[in-house]
Amino acid sequence: MVIHIRWVLSRDPSGELASQILQCTDLEASPAQIASWYAQRWQVEVTFREVRDHLGVETQRQWSDPAIDRTTPILMGLFSWVTLVADMLSRKQELKPRQAAWYDKNNPTFRDALAAVRTTLWPAACIYSASGQPPEAE
Repeated sequence: MVIHIRWVLSRDPSGELASQILQCTDLEASPAQIASWYAQRWQVEVTFREVRDHLGVETQRQWSDPAIDRTTPILMGLFSWVTLVADMLSRKQELKPRQAAWYDKNNPTFRDALAAVRTTLWPAACIYSASGQPPEAE
């Protein structure tokens, strides 16, 4: 079976980014439309990668398919919820990207968002509070 594919070569005029080849089976689609579809799909791919890396999708250890079928939507919902809370924290200037000594980061990643949400939910005073006064030694 032969499948015809339309190829679109995308090049950065400044030469900073690598050239990319985009492929499409819709021979009537314009190069701009194919690039647009690729850009839309990229956001979905990044979402799935972040959910796998940080929330454990596809690493569940349930014994039955129905259990996995219930868990995956919950984790996707958790991703959405963390994203919404992170957006709220960002608007209040409370979400800042974590910095590393070896590179400078301008925008927060999902890992930064997850850390900010955890910090908001679990204040340090609650997690690291000391127990009461020690009993008097006799």
